[in-house]
Order: sequence, then structure tokens, then C-alpha cells
Amino acid sequence: MEKLTAAITAVGGYVPEYRLTNKILETMVDTNDEWIKSRTGIDERRILKGEGLGSSDLGVGAVNDLLKKRGIAPEEIDCLICATVTPDMLFPATANIICDKVGIKNVLSFDVNAACSGFLFALTTGAAFIESGRYKKVIIVGADKMSSIVDYTDRTTCVIFGDGAGAVLLEASTDDTGIKDSLLKSDGSGRNFLHQKAGGSVKPASVETVLAKEHFVYQEGQSVFKFAVKGMADVSYELMERNNLTGEDIAWLVPHQANLRIIDATANRANIPKEKVMINIEKYGNTTAGTIPLCLWEWESKLKKGDNLILAAFGGGFTWGATWVKWAYDTK
Repeated sequence: MEKLTAAITAVGGYVPEYRLTNKILETMVDTNDEWIKSRTGIDERRILKGEGLGSSDLGVGAVNDLLKKRGIAPEEIDCLICATVTPDMLFPATANIICDKVGIKNVLSFDVNAACSGFLFALTTGAAFIESGRYKKVIIVGADKMSSIVDYTDRTTCVIFGDGAGAVLLEASTDDTGIKDSLLKSDGSGRNFLHQKAGGSVKPASVETVLAKEHFVYQEGQSVFKFAVKGMADVSYELMERNNLTGEDIAWLVPHQANLRIIDATANRANIPKEKVMINIEKYGNTTAGTIPLCLWEWESKLKKGDNLILAAFGGGFTWGATWVKWAYDTK
């Protein structure tokens, strides 16, 4: 029996129409365009507007885009995994809701919570399902409505995050393409520096927690920045080293879009020139689990079969990791 690998065979994406620019943020909080750009590289971010809309609606947009481009029906999907830290509700899983809204019936669907590394964690999980032969078509979604947990009076966090979703389809391949290797890590002590204080079982929602603004993102910026630079850069280099890859072998670095300085540090560590790095943080900000698939969505037309990609991320938890993908198709 031929060895199966999990290949990405389609990509979809979705971002809301509303653009929250730096100029608009200047009217909301004590900040300015130059300060934001110099520290993050962000010009604007997309925000999901409308009553009753959540991360599932972002995910639905990405999944429908993917299905249309691949030319397949919802009934053909065997499994859907959604990476998110902003679920529609605590339960059921946002993956379940996406399936219902898209028309994917009676399949395995569940959420993965690994913050900004969530897409990579979900991708590796989905790849294992394909490699086992148990499932034929697995969709991995990264979707976050970060505006739902951002305090727009806190200039240290409100300038960073945006809303968006990306999705990839995994199918079996017997050639040399597909998910080749992953190196994923976590360190729970990092929770002290990046978390949402209230809303879980330790500190359930109450009048007091709401008034204290404890349902928003809390981040100790300098500590997170230092860990992120080292984590993303080191894990990318380690993954390449153990697979005998150099910067010359890599067609594209696909980094989590957290901060332009972190992206630059990762590229430098892996010896990958900037022209081979996917960067769209200036348009979308940090969409958490959505950043990596949104990059693939935007660069899909430039990708060629056999291209080596390094996907890298760092997120709250702490979680971090890198994945080596050999691209499986030429865009028609």
C-alpha cells in the first residue's frame, strides 16, 4: 500500500468589508498612525459588523469560497476542524455551527484552541486523519472575531487585532507533496503574559468581571514579544535543520501576522529573504488563527506545485510551532 500524505488541495478566505484604519483609531484612543506602523506594521484591520454575527460567519465565508474553487459539494466533506479563541459560544463547537450553516452533515467536527498557533495545531491533526486513511476530505478553518474581545480603550491591544478567516482542504496524495513535517510546542507558564482573565471555570462571568473589563485580551507586550521572536524563529530554524533544508530551498515563509518585527526576525533566523516572505499584516492586522490561511489565500496564484513552504506561528498559552508543506498544485 502506498504511503499517504495530506496535501492542501484548495484554499479559501474571507474578511469583512469594514476597514478600521489607523486614522479612525486616532479618534478612539490615544494613539497615532506613525506609532502604530512603527511598532506593528499595521495600516488597517477588518472588523465584522452586524447583530448576531460571530466567528462561524467568518468561517462560513472561507469554507464556501474553498468549496466553490474546488468544485465540490458540502456533502463530500468528512471532517471539519476549526481553530479559534473566539467561539460563537462556549459550546457547541464553532466547527459544528460552521458545518450546519454550510450544509456539511453528520461528520466529525470540533474546535482547537491554541491561540495564534491554532491553525498549525489543527492542520497537523487533520493531516493525521488523512494519513490514516480514515478520512478523504478534511477542512481546516482558522477563524477569529478578535474585535469581540478587544478593549478599544486600551491602545496597547486595540491597534493589533482584526477579524478574518481562512480555510484549507486536505486530501490524500501519494506523490512527494503534502504536509511533510511539523514541530509544535507549548508552555503553560506563558498564560501569565497573554490571556483572557474571566469567562472560564476559574473566574465565571459576573457583573464584577464585566465592570473590571476582564473579558478582554490581556497582554504583557514586552514579555510576549521576546518569547515570540525566539519561539517562532527558533522552531522554524529547527524544523528546517532536521529536514536538511536551507533558506535557498524555501519558496515561501508563511509566518503568523502578529508583528512585522517578529516576522523579520523569523525570516532572518531561517535565512529567508524578505521577498520570499508572505506579509499582509498591513491590511488585516492580527487575525489570530486566521493569519496563516489568509496568507495562503492571498498568495495562492503565486504558488507552484513542489514549492517548499514553512508555516510558523506563536500564540498565547504559550503555543508555537512550524510546519513544512510541499505545495500540491498549480493554480489554474
